[in-house]
Amino acid sequence: MNVFDILKERGFIEQTTHEDEIRELLGKEKVSFYIGFDPTASSLTVGHFLTVMAMAHMQRAGHRPIALIGGGTVMVGDPTGKTDMRRMMTVEEIEANAQAFKKQLSRFIDFSDGKALMVNNADWLRSLNYIEFIREIGVHFSVNRMLSAECYKSRMERGLTFLEFNYMIMQSFDFYKLFQDYDCVIQMGGNDQWSNILGGVELIRKMTGKQAYGMTFTLLTTSDGRKMGKTESGAVWLDPNLTSPYDFYQYWRNVEDSNVERLLGLLTFLPMDEVRRLGALEGAEINYAKEILAYEITKNVHGKQAADEAQAAAKALFGGGRDAESIPTTEISLSDFGEGVDLITLLTTVKLVSTRSEGRRLIQQGGIYLSDRQIKQHDYLVTQQEFDDEGYLIVRKGKKVYHRVKLVE
Repeated sequence: MNVFDILKERGFIEQTTHEDEIRELLGKEKVSFYIGFDPTASSLTVGHFLTVMAMAHMQRAGHRPIALIGGGTVMVGDPTGKTDMRRMMTVEEIEANAQAFKKQLSRFIDFSDGKALMVNNADWLRSLNYIEFIREIGVHFSVNRMLSAECYKSRMERGLTFLEFNYMIMQSFDFYKLFQDYDCVIQMGGNDQWSNILGGVELIRKMTGKQAYGMTFTLLTTSDGRKMGKTESGAVWLDPNLTSPYDFYQYWRNVEDSNVERLLGLLTFLPMDEVRRLGALEGAEINYAKEILAYEITKNVHGKQAADEAQAAAKALFGGGRDAESIPTTEISLSDFGEGVDLITLLTTVKLVSTRSEGRRLIQQGGIYLSDRQIKQHDYLVTQQEFDDEGYLIVRKGKKVYHRVKLVE
């Protein structure tokens, strides 16, 4: 089956520059394509994971992925989807993040024996001569046309810096560079990258007279159009040290019923017949589909053992058990705990709430439980007597967020 049809059936494809030509190209020869990842943090997020899954499908079909680490472009910052200018990062921060991205991507994409490439645009962007660059590359870009792009229009009222205005030209140059050096003929990315991708396709045509192609993927959104991948405590990361496998599993276990089939198609490798069967379940049965969704994504990202542990932890909790080792746990020394700790302090210590006012509000609304006992007193004192024989106490926020507190010597 043509990988274009696979991506389309699974719900990835949002826009293409030349649909028929791309489909024909992918069906008849091995193609090199690229997706860029700006290392703005020390880990990829679930938003990145959708594009990584698309890369994996392409590689399975025999095509060659090029993972472009944006060590150069990140120094400027993509204004797409941002209301303010991105924080300026040091070269040292960027390098550390780039190395972390390389390590994570290697878990999903096979880079052995030239099956995929990983390159860093810092290698050519940081050494550019500015005058030469704007004479050779900048001359091909119309300012009027650039300002009509959605990524710039949304920033015009609040202020768009000249620094950020360069981003489209730099990303377009990346595509041209990869086209020249690695015979890369397709750029792929999230649908918010459409304007930048078009810039690269046009630059290649003007510079070489040859045809290159662009394809964008759907973004992970809720049913009302909000971007997925955020929780009260922040982004959902692929790094288990930033988002534990248990919390990662629970995030997918708690998605909207209406989004289950779509996410199964995008973020798992389950056959589409099975995806449609699970997506058609209704009522209480949809929870079974959510468990499959959470397990499969967690297995893809963290491995089978972590997925098994996260699933067992969730079932132990919802079944009333207390033997779940994978539940997020915070250790507190007996000396610090003393005669007891007030509940709001405990909630902020274990990061179930970010502020004391949030903790007070949750308690007053009946959203906090200690060992399944609802606590409504914001000045409640948690004492050692409430911990079990092994020194554990289960704290629950709402219906689905659990945390263990462990007293240690």
